[in-house]
Parts: sequence; C-alpha cells; structure tokens
Amino acid sequence: MLSRVADSIYWLGRYIERAENVARSIDVNLQLQLDLPGEERPWEPVLQTAGNADDFFKAYSHVSTENALKFLTFDKENPSSILSCVDSARENARCIRESISSELWIAINQFYIRLNDPEIQKQVLMSPHDFYSSVKEFSQLTVGIIQGTMNHDLAWNFVRLGTMLERADQTSRILDVKYYILLPDISMIGLVLDTVQWNAVLKSVSAFEMFHKKYSNVTPQNVAEFLLLSELFPRSLRYCLEQAEINMKNISFPQKINIESVRLLGKIRSELAFSTIDEIIASGLHEKIERIQKQLGYLSSQIWKDFFS
Repeated sequence: MLSRVADSIYWLGRYIERAENVARSIDVNLQLQLDLPGEERPWEPVLQTAGNADDFFKAYSHVSTENALKFLTFDKENPSSILSCVDSARENARCIRESISSELWIAINQFYIRLNDPEIQKQVLMSPHDFYSSVKEFSQLTVGIIQGTMNHDLAWNFVRLGTMLERADQTSRILDVKYYILLPDISMIGLVLDTVQWNAVLKSVSAFEMFHKKYSNVTPQNVAEFLLLSELFPRSLRYCLEQAEINMKNISFPQKINIESVRLLGKIRSELAFSTIDEIIASGLHEKIERIQKQLGYLSSQIWKDFFS
C-alpha cells in the first residue's frame, strides 16, 4: 500500500471519530444545562476537551452557548469543529476512492452536503439535540459500513487504528477535564453537583448504562476505573489501546519489520493494563493521564515516521 493511501485512510478514521466525540460532548453539555440553569461555565470544559480553548478566546470575547456551538460545530478556522472534521474526512475519502467501498464514500459525501446546507445553522439552534444525535448516528453508520463492506486488510486495519487512537485520546481528555478542571472547589466533591457532572462524563462516552451494570455508586474512583481500565467497555482507554495494538500488529507483523511505534503502543498499553486504580490515584490521576496523552502524541508522530513519511 502506498504511504499516501495509508495516511489518508488512517486520518479518515480519526476525523470521523473526532466529529462524533465533539457531538457527544456538546449534546451532553446541552442536557447538563437543564440541570444547571443559568450556567454558561460548563462550556469551558468542553472547549478544554477539544484541545483548542485558546483559539476560541482569540475569536470570541465571551463564553456563551451560541458562541460555543458555532465554534465547535461550524467554525472552519477550528480544525476540530464538526464541519472541519467531516470536510477533512471527505477529502481523505475522495483521495482514496479505490481503497474504500462506494457505500462509505456515499455516506460521508451525503453528510458533508447536509452540513453545508445554508439553513443548517438555523436548524441546529432550533433543534440541537436532533442535530448532534444525527452526527453520532453518522459516525456509527460509517463504522458499520467499514466493518461490513471493506476487506479486513491493511486499509481496514489503518482506519481502525486511527479510530481507536482517537477514541483513546478523547476518553482520557474527558476524564482529565472533569477530575482536574471542572469542579470549582474541592469542597463540592460528593455533593449533588458533583454527581450530576460525573454522570455527564459517563453519558458523554455512552458509558452511563454499562457503568451502572457494574457499579452501584457514582464515585470519582469508580468512574475513573471504568473509563481507564475496563477490559470490556469499547470506549475505555485500556480497551481502545488493546484494539489499536491488534491493528498495529496486523499492519506490521506480516512484513516482519521491527516498527518502533509497535513497541511504543505496547508499552503504553501494558503500563495501563498492569496498573490498579488505587495505584493510579495515589500517584496522581491527572499526572497519569497527562503522561498518557503525551505518550499518545509521541506515538502519533512515530506512526507518521514509520508508515507515512
């Protein structure tokens, strides 16, 4: 496979997953405002999770629901906005039409056309929940199409690798923002506001129901353990890294090449798999997640060197 094709299909997976994660965070935050009426502050953690809060404050003078929705959804200057992600996914898909199924191209192209409808911004403000649900459904549709219509070959492994690494990064960011940034005062831990926000974190990664099948109480330790160390939940950090490692090995091992990114991913995954939540919290959850995020950033750079440069 040409490195150009591998690069495009890897980022196709990342951009589609990123669009879904942004939509999830926005939709949950809109629901959260029903429990915290009059609060504009909850948008700051969403901007922090997206990783471009500084860019927002350069473009907008204050945080408001309308400004946040515009920046996170339709701002073409924001590379992580839903519109930018779908646009980038479509451009990557267009460049590799011969490597993906026609069903996948049609699904991406149709949603791209919908996002560029001149009336779409009015529709979002009138019915935001319906719109952001449609973004999540679009992402889930493309995942199903990829799974069911593409050969499970190099191309499939690259798109799955991109999806899993993006999902791992977003889950770690969401957990870190709540644990380290969201609460205004440590004295609020354990109060109603704290429980509402932890439930919002679970809902933002569709973990609310699965979490409550395992745990009876919503506590910071239980939520952190579920989102970091669960072997079964498909959006936990451990699960995503284990799946990414499988895809990475499928890409690398048939060629019997020693790939540095395989070693790096295995190291990140094994360090997490053999940790307990008590050890992680004792050493500092924020510090642990920050270290993992730096490792994932370095891994992404190494993947580019190993496969795409």
